[in-house]
Amino acid sequence: MPYISYDKKEISFKIVYYGPGMSGKTTNLMYIHRSLAENLRGEMVSLDTEEERTLFFDFFPLDLGQISGYDVKFNLYTIPGQIYYEASRKLMLEGADGVVFVADSNPLRFDRNVTAYEMMLDNLESYHVDPKSFPIVLQYNKRDWPDAIRPGTLEKAVNMDVPAIEAVATDGRGVMDTIRTISRMIIEGFEQ
Repeated sequence: MPYISYDKKEISFKIVYYGPGMSGKTTNLMYIHRSLAENLRGEMVSLDTEEERTLFFDFFPLDLGQISGYDVKFNLYTIPGQIYYEASRKLMLEGADGVVFVADSNPLRFDRNVTAYEMMLDNLESYHVDPKSFPIVLQYNKRDWPDAIRPGTLEKAVNMDVPAIEAVATDGRGVMDTIRTISRMIIEGFEQ
């Protein structure tokens, strides 16, 4: 559910980048942040650990025009990928308006993708969110990996029909398509 500030005439949506550790969640946000004009982005906050680049979240507001006279902002977050941060991962999904699931295309990490996706679905359901009607975009990241998993494989394994986008976040391929797709889905759902 978006946050609506009637005083500021502003609607803020929350997008969470979710996925297994080292799948490219933070790399996606860093690319988006670098690509935007300074007047369209806020400060990026990053908390690092020895095990992973993001302990809790990366955040920045992304201004995207207006809806019925209200300014629209997207707040983008990542979650820590390791399973032992499950409480933090679940907490970051609270109040989310959409999720980008960043899957690692390395075939050796397929099981980690499935586990993380199933945990994401469980976490959404714990907040009484129906994943089948909730905006989710699947990003197959690291498409430059030799013998990358085939698109459609993860959706079939977790029995979900969601938009899927191929990406290489390190060079930006597919990153902006991903954020445009999830943003459009959120706005369309909000306007209905």
